[in-house]
Amino acid sequence: MSTTSTVVNVSGMTCGHCVSSVSEELESLAGVEAVEVELNAGGISTVTITSTEELSPSEIGEAVAEAGYLVVANEA
Repeated sequence: MSTTSTVVNVSGMTCGHCVSSVSEELESLAGVEAVEVELNAGGISTVTITSTEELSPSEIGEAVAEAGYLVVANEA
């Protein structure tokens, strides 16, 4: 069974509690096996989601919003 990784940028996370809130919401999505957060306190944090199926951007956005944060576009 193959897995897919999705990387999103999340703004507004400042501490470990923020990380666990976001991780908990994302882990509740179907097919998600792991969530890894690279915290950039006060800036844009990078969240890598490993799942067994492709996740839609809206699913991810809603889960992150549920935790109280915002997915932001990648800055080129």
